[in-house]
Amino acid sequence: PLSCVMVFVVTFVGFLIHVYSAGYMAHEDGYQRYFTYLNLFMGAMLMVVLGNNFLVLFVGWEGVGLCSYLLIGFYFKEKFPPYAGRKAFIVNRIGDFAFLIALFALAERFGSVGFGEIFGAIEHDPSLVTGDYVLGLSFAAFVALCLFIGATGKSAQIPLFVWLPDSMAGPTPVSALIHAATMVTAGVYMVVRANALFQLSHGVSELVAVVGCLTAIFAATIGLAQTDIKKVLAYSTVSQLGYMFLAAGVGAYSAAIFHRGTHAFFKALLFLGSGSVIHAMSGEQDMRSMGGLKKALPVTYATFTIGTIAIAGIPPLAGFFSKDQILAAAFAEHKWMWVLGLITAG
Repeated sequence: PLSCVMVFVVTFVGFLIHVYSAGYMAHEDGYQRYFTYLNLFMGAMLMVVLGNNFLVLFVGWEGVGLCSYLLIGFYFKEKFPPYAGRKAFIVNRIGDFAFLIALFALAERFGSVGFGEIFGAIEHDPSLVTGDYVLGLSFAAFVALCLFIGATGKSAQIPLFVWLPDSMAGPTPVSALIHAATMVTAGVYMVVRANALFQLSHGVSELVAVVGCLTAIFAATIGLAQTDIKKVLAYSTVSQLGYMFLAAGVGAYSAAIFHRGTHAFFKALLFLGSGSVIHAMSGEQDMRSMGGLKKALPVTYATFTIGTIAIAGIPPLAGFFSKDQILAAAFAEHKWMWVLGLITAG
């Protein structure tokens, strides 16, 4: 069921981004190169969610990392995009190193990297992973911690969130793809997929919730002070990902995936809407020089408003239901996280 939800969101939102890209990139150089990268990105993300073991997941994981590098640095003749692409690539390597350590530990302990074999063995005998391992941690806690460090890189949590705002250097549909359909939600998927390990290591789950909660409010406050239309949306993505990790940390795994699904739709909508605004403004991204676009872009105005209400969590739109579920789970576990989550939504 988890893979089904992910496949649906990746392919459906990805398809709409492809359709939008056909028009958006029509006057750009490198049209073929752009679509080659875009399809490779989709293929890598599907590999992440369809693999039945950690190794295939990791190959897809590296694939989306490579594609983000290629697409963020798409305008390689300019100065900033290649720098931003390198930054994304290098920051992600930090997380991937920890992921690899977890992969080796699992292979050594279980003689397999298959989800079925590992989770089946844990379900049959939890004591396999609850004994002391290294650094005063149990095996489950050590592996969960390494996996979470991998997820902080891919899903832009404190302290490895620095690459995501710079990912705006790529074409706008790419931003929509990275932030909504693919890449950044791979970390959330991986934590939820490996929830058996997180459930047996309470301390690491607490850490996931705390990091998610702090990232949510931290990124939201930075977003308030941005003037670039795409950077506001980028920091909002970091904030919403924090929400997803908050949910995963307090054990509300279904709420995390529910929010991942709803977020993909309204975040893609907002990014594609911002692309429409940027085109109308002949490439201008500074919000201080915008205003009165309602008359010029009535359709964009209407869709952007819907996206904004949805992401703000105002009923009856989708964002309300998923955010509310996460806040309810946080309220049951830690009242202070619920308070911070509520302020973040505000």
